[in-house]
Amino acid sequence: MLGTEFRTGSPVWLDLGSPDTRTAAAFYGAVFGWEFASAGPEAGGYGFFRKHGGTVAALGPLTEPGARSAWMTYFRTDDAQATARAVTDAGGTVRAEPVSMGDATFAQFTDPQGARFAVLQSAQGLERTSQDDTLVWVELHVGDPEAAIGFYRRLFGWRAQEMRVPGMTYQVLSIGEGDQQEGSFGGVAPLRDGGEDALWVPYFAVADADTTADAVRAGGGTVLMPAANVPGVGRIAWLADPAQAVFAVLRPDPRQT
Repeated sequence: MLGTEFRTGSPVWLDLGSPDTRTAAAFYGAVFGWEFASAGPEAGGYGFFRKHGGTVAALGPLTEPGARSAWMTYFRTDDAQATARAVTDAGGTVRAEPVSMGDATFAQFTDPQGARFAVLQSAQGLERTSQDDTLVWVELHVGDPEAAIGFYRRLFGWRAQEMRVPGMTYQVLSIGEGDQQEGSFGGVAPLRDGGEDALWVPYFAVADADTTADAVRAGGGTVLMPAANVPGVGRIAWLADPAQAVFAVLRPDPRQT
């Protein structure tokens, strides 16, 4: 599971682009107990979600014409410029060129199958993960999982290990050094039926997936997949906020923690 000792390729940051940041802050406050703190008047409405004194995610207004509300996962890089070149060389697209703000540099990309992601070159990152109401896992849904793994391996050196789950073959991702299980942070799954777009989905740990799904519905969100048990993993639900940004929650199987 995720930690906060970030290495190359680790999920290091997460933010939400929303057409209505006030509504989004209230929604996630009700669902997860997050508090929103503005980054200041010069930040253009961007700010941080915090819980128990630590940053767990961020929120800002949509900045691209025609953009849809979505969660963006950032992976740590030691050289954002080099990663941008590698994305292009591997068939991806640079959506936002590397930009530096203080001691941090970030850039946004689209992989060859259309999933959007970003990188952050910084010593800083999320301050709380793998606790209740914080990021615990990230999952890529694409039409060709093997091709996707090859693309991201070129960028970050990730490893993948096959895991059988009901109805499909799942690939567990880990960073490219150290113990593979200890370094796992996410997975790759084939697209579900129904024509969904390729995307990265953040999973937040929760004490009770069913109760969280009820809170999402009560707050004006949508339950895309009701809470269900996944053997050896835990209880999972897929959800969307009032602006239809997709995320998931996981009550981990205590035997896996």
